[in-house]
Amino acid sequence: MARFPGTPSARPTDPQRAPGLSLAKIVPNVVTLLGLCAGLTAIRFGLGEQPDFEKAAVALIIAMVVDGVDGRIARLLNVTSRFGAELDSLSDFVCFGVVPAILLYLWTMSNAGGIGWAIVLLFVVCCGLRLARFNTSLMGEEELPPWAYNYFTGVPAPAAAGLAMLPMFLSFATDWEDFFSHPVVAGGVLIAVALLMISRIPTFSFKKTRVPKIAVLPIMVGVGVLVGLLATAPWFTLSIAGFVYLSLIPLSFLSFRRLERRARDHADLLPESAGDGPESGPSGHA
Repeated sequence: MARFPGTPSARPTDPQRAPGLSLAKIVPNVVTLLGLCAGLTAIRFGLGEQPDFEKAAVALIIAMVVDGVDGRIARLLNVTSRFGAELDSLSDFVCFGVVPAILLYLWTMSNAGGIGWAIVLLFVVCCGLRLARFNTSLMGEEELPPWAYNYFTGVPAPAAAGLAMLPMFLSFATDWEDFFSHPVVAGGVLIAVALLMISRIPTFSFKKTRVPKIAVLPIMVGVGVLVGLLATAPWFTLSIAGFVYLSLIPLSFLSFRRLERRARDHADLLPESAGDGPESGPSGHA
């Protein structure tokens, strides 16, 4: 086609520079939304004239599994984004703060009247505060030493949801349904878990834990056994997993304090810099 002088030349369309986002960047967010839908579906199973709390618990567990996968998918595809982090945080608040609180209220806490509702609100509020604190640490507003990044501050929201549902799991796994479904038992667990979420207790994150080569095969065998137990006795297995996690909290606290003490001793052994002294400026800490 003829081109007049002074007019820009037409560029052929480059398929590699097509507008929009690549499919790889959308996949982690879609997975997060699937987990959110699974969590909200748990509420549906809990509503109605004949609620099915077992199906509701299964839907919540699916949301937990998806929550553990979406972030890893984003890191594997190298498509992490601020939008994905915010979406994941909102999904966590709904799935692991609102959903278990509503399920437990429908299951037993409604029998406690206003006190039961207040306990449910306490759990949801503490979950929101815990996630807000976690988001500030992601934005770099909370400075942590390198060795502290293998620990969470307080119990994370997915684990807290599982612990809050522990009385329901135990009622499915044992013949003591009347005991575990009592508002005093379920409410006491809710209060304890809510306080653990907003506590300063360090808990293992396992994100940067390195597995020795000699332990790889036993761990893979253990995962296979765990899957088999989940298929044959899911509620009993989930209850045991909850107690195992609770037993790890004191160990994580002791491990954190040991590393903290070791880092402090190492800092004391370092020679003081030439700039330190009476005439040095302010340290910068508020």
